[in-house]
Parts: sequence; C-alpha cells; structure tokens
Amino acid sequence: MRLDHTDQQLINHYQRHLPVCERPYLEMSRQLGISEQEVIERLQSLQSRDVVGRVGPVFEHSRAGASLLAAVAAPEEQMDLVAARINRAPGVNHNYAREHTYNLWFVMTAPDYELLDEHLDELEQELKLPMLRLPMVEGYHIDLGFDIDWEALP
Repeated sequence: MRLDHTDQQLINHYQRHLPVCERPYLEMSRQLGISEQEVIERLQSLQSRDVVGRVGPVFEHSRAGASLLAAVAAPEEQMDLVAARINRAPGVNHNYAREHTYNLWFVMTAPDYELLDEHLDELEQELKLPMLRLPMVEGYHIDLGFDIDWEALP
C-alpha cells in the first residue's frame, strides 16, 4: 500500500509534534496546506487501513491523576469476554494479551488513587479472577516515534 506525500507528512511529523491547542487538526491543516476536514478524513482512513493504530496525545499520567498497570489471569476460553469487560471499565486506555499466567494486562487511570482503587476493586469483584496491581515505581520515557524512509519501502 503506497501512501501519498500528505499521508507521509501526517505520519512523520505528527507522531511526535501534535499541536497542543484548542483545534490541533486545524493547525495541522494550515501547516500541510489542506483543509481541517481533510486532515480528519486522512487520519480516519489511515486508522481504518491499520496504518495508524491511534491518533491522540500521550500525557505524563502522574500529572493528570492516578494510573496503574494491572493484570488478570483469564481462562484461555474466556479471554475475549474478559478483555471486552476490562475494556468497558472506566479509565482503561489499553489492554493486551501476554503469554503468562497473568495473560491480560491493562492500564487504568482515574482522577485520584482512591477512585482508581474503587474501579479496580469493582472490576476484580465482577471478574472473580486474580488481579495483580503493579504501580509504577520509576518512570521512563520511551520514544514511540519512528523515522520512516519512504523511499526504501517496497
């Protein structure tokens, strides 16, 4: 699948430099020389074609409230059902399977630790599955942006 120059610019520039303003897509459109609506449509198209998995900012969670990595040990035959229930819980921002006794891992956020614990307690009671709660001890910044050499792609 070949992407045109504008799609390439959207991916290369905005994976690290999403404008922090009231209307980021409008600012992006001005920088790219296209309409705000076209920016939105192109990003939706890139997501629907699985070129881009997510469009949005990443915040320093410790400044925005409370968060925690958690894991549950779901029976293999119930993985999809358990994952769907976890995804409906308030504050879950991603959930993924791992090859481990605790095979579904997710991050949950809340405005404060009291509400976070409440949400985790409710989820654990409903699932009736063992849950690990793994608070962050030390933070690390991992740059998830990728420099793409578009000419080298097939």
